[in-house]
Amino acid sequence: MEEETDFNDILDDWFIETLKTYKDLHVYQLEHPTQVLEWTSGKTVCVAGFSPSKNEILELRLPQKLFAEENKGLCAERDFKVVHGGFTDGPVRCLRHVPGTRCVVTNDGLTSDLQVWSVGGDDSDVIRLTGRVEGRKRSRRRSVSEGGSFSIAARLSSQVLHGAQSGDVQLTQLTSGQILYSLETDSDDPLSSLRFVDDVVFLAGCSNGNVYIADTRTSAAPQLHPPPASSDASVLWWTEASSSCSVVRLSSAGQAVISDLRNPAGAASRAQLDVRSGRRNPDVRASWAPALDGCIAVSGFSGAVQIYNTSVWQTESREVQPLFEHRGHAVSSQSGGDVLVTSHVWHPERPRTLLSAASDGSVHVWDWVDQSAAGC
Repeated sequence: MEEETDFNDILDDWFIETLKTYKDLHVYQLEHPTQVLEWTSGKTVCVAGFSPSKNEILELRLPQKLFAEENKGLCAERDFKVVHGGFTDGPVRCLRHVPGTRCVVTNDGLTSDLQVWSVGGDDSDVIRLTGRVEGRKRSRRRSVSEGGSFSIAARLSSQVLHGAQSGDVQLTQLTSGQILYSLETDSDDPLSSLRFVDDVVFLAGCSNGNVYIADTRTSAAPQLHPPPASSDASVLWWTEASSSCSVVRLSSAGQAVISDLRNPAGAASRAQLDVRSGRRNPDVRASWAPALDGCIAVSGFSGAVQIYNTSVWQTESREVQPLFEHRGHAVSSQSGGDVLVTSHVWHPERPRTLLSAASDGSVHVWDWVDQSAAGC
């Protein structure tokens, strides 16, 4: 009874705090947790379960109140709404929307194959499996527990870049199944990310810190950039590039290194993040804000999402504190510190709006308030 009272007190204190620190905060509860959050429009997002058997795949519409410019209190729609739904026969570990279409592609983390889905259409509210794409099988497939994860990057013309290791990355035309490009490397490093940096060039980040930069127009060998120097060879690395040519590499020990895409081997700035994780190999997500220069969001170390302002980092690594921390998943869950954030995404247009999901099935959309005069 005392523990319940303490929990309610913490929740009440946090709720009072949110009145000053959030412009908007909305909460949704999924039946099962998700590891994927993918925008299908500025107001809709796809989620899917990752349990070993059958899972839901859903398109959710965000609360209309979030987008009301005036008289928010008079807005009737204050909750998430399921607009399209379907079922998968297995887990969904990776999901990407194909720009300009009503299609998403998924991977189950078990094979290198893709599943292609139609989200609604023809006045239907069903998400239907419409095709499969066979992945490139070059070597033994590593599991997520070994530091690798399947990655997908989609672009216009229904072209999808996909793979699990540096040696099995390929660019596939979804409509024909034609392989347009294959990444040729001398190793099979587990991937942590794939991202197009423009229409023809992409970045492949590996969990050992290696970064490959390749041009799909040429068969020339990709540029290989080794990981930042680290005293611990067992750390894992996650890489993300921004539209302004900045690259962040973040380790499982909380070490962050910022480079310029034109010189990935160099380090423009470094920092030691305040992550305090007890997990040896966390599943980290680091993402650049699309509408805030120099801001990144970091999750996966705990039940929180942290926002950092990288523009104040220096060339020598120092401990830095987050500009903002969303603790809502851990605070509002009865399981407390056992809750882990499983995914987060920035809104593509709203500068300080993010969506986050956690291991207890909670999904939050929140618009944070920057209370620092020197902030982003």
